[in-house]
Amino acid sequence: MDTYAVLGRRYEPRIIDRQVTELLRTAGAVVIEGPRACGKTMTGLHHAKSLVQLDSPGAQFFIDSDPQALLAGEAPRLLDEWQLAPQLWNMVRRAVDAASAPGRFILTGSAVPADDISRHTGAGRFLRLRERTMTWYERGASTSAVPLEGLFAGEAMVPDLSTPSLQSVVDNLSTSGFPAMTELTLERQQTLLRGYLEEVARADLPRLGRIRQKPAVLSQLLRSIARMTGAELSYSALLADTRAVAPDIRLETVSSYVELLGRLFIVELIPPFATKLRSRARLRTTPKIHMADPALAIAALDADPADLTADPATLGFLFESAVIHDLTVMVEAMGGRLSHYRDSNGHEIDAVLELPGRGWAAVEIKLGGRRAIEAAESLRRAVAQIDAPQPPAFMAVITGTGFTAPIGDDVVTFPLGALCP
Repeated sequence: MDTYAVLGRRYEPRIIDRQVTELLRTAGAVVIEGPRACGKTMTGLHHAKSLVQLDSPGAQFFIDSDPQALLAGEAPRLLDEWQLAPQLWNMVRRAVDAASAPGRFILTGSAVPADDISRHTGAGRFLRLRERTMTWYERGASTSAVPLEGLFAGEAMVPDLSTPSLQSVVDNLSTSGFPAMTELTLERQQTLLRGYLEEVARADLPRLGRIRQKPAVLSQLLRSIARMTGAELSYSALLADTRAVAPDIRLETVSSYVELLGRLFIVELIPPFATKLRSRARLRTTPKIHMADPALAIAALDADPADLTADPATLGFLFESAVIHDLTVMVEAMGGRLSHYRDSNGHEIDAVLELPGRGWAAVEIKLGGRRAIEAAESLRRAVAQIDAPQPPAFMAVITGTGFTAPIGDDVVTFPLGALCP
């Protein structure tokens, strides 16, 4: 459909588009999930031929009186914000069974409803996709000099000794990946992002689960998560921070709130490396926690570019989060997955990329380009701990302010501002 004709905005292509196209050729229904305002409706509408917006007054009438009528329309039919009418799930499943053809429905949603014993799993009929906020590449902040596809294919990079400035990296981290905000000034984006988080604490979380805490407590938890972004998840650390404003809050409560934030796609847990490849040391099993967008974490911290520049440690974690975000979007579009590696001997790999049938890759992340050679050595040592039938397709050190070049015969380095699909 023409997004401009329906919503008044032209569609900007997203990396997820090829996944949507492929899954519509495969399954009867495709479910696109992700944080509110990340672009799901626009993406779904771009691939759809008819639409119903379930948060509209007209749709609410049919939800109450004749929900089956909402499914009538040219396929693929977009059911936007389907979680507002979870009873439609089983109706869509039956419609898919009756049609026996792929590409019947697109469902978009900003939250995952609680499991319902009456709601069918959708196995064999539904396929899910996670849409995230825009990558640096999608925002036009990449030179596109280093394609991820090319790295997996073994293509040589073109060396480039020019380096991005630290200020440009800080500005890109502070720039929102939410599509409707990208044209605003950084100050206005951060104002909107702080409002976004206030709505999460005031309305979204209470709507999704039984919340007994005041919004101020939830806001404190969000700030604590923002400070932890890019690090291994520690519920005890989150509890200690949150008790500053809610002394009686329990660990189980904090854990349940993090789970709810995951269902809202405000936080994402990057799983530890767990695959048929073996390690010579015992693997750590704790996931790393990230917020949906690095700029959202910056808003939760109430930080500005000057604050970030003065705090290299926090800036480094935020930069790592940005790289993980963009790599996840790109590797999932290729049919792969991303995890992190840490073993009992202290060896770490910030991102392990796995593509079925195409091997795996190891990535180390450093904000400063001067640390690329040191990081390459650390990466080699960590990879040597993994008993794999094949060596990695590539090893890379992705930096904020570094150059683009090989480091020896086996590692490459380049800035995030050069990465593209």
